[in-house]
Amino acid sequence: VQLQASGGGLVQAGGSLRLSCAASGLTFSNYHMGWFRQAPGEEREFVAAITWSGSTTHYAEFVKGRFTISRDNAEKTVNLQMNSLKPEDTAVYYCASNPRSYLPLRSTQAYDNWGQGTQVTVSS
Repeated sequence: VQLQASGGGLVQAGGSLRLSCAASGLTFSNYHMGWFRQAPGEEREFVAAITWSGSTTHYAEFVKGRFTISRDNAEKTVNLQMNSLKPEDTAVYYCASNPRSYLPLRSTQAYDNWGQGTQVTVSS
């Protein structure tokens, strides 16, 4: 299984970035997908998740109204559109696959495969 995240970069506060995660080696439509982030010295935290069909999405409170998660099962990709970025959004962003675990979508323990991460830096 490989999850390849891309799209990170340096952006000014108020700007936008679109992260993408390309999956291979798994039956993508069988998996929920999530995005997490980790800032230096901090624990990895939940950002957003989308169910296997794309019918339901979940967001951390601090990104509601600013970030949008989406997926394309035919292309085996999951995206995170990030608008109105803030300096506190600076972190390495990771995509992860969830084999429809019974655990909450916000829990890192619910995810079995992780991408390598992509750096997002928001300057003030």
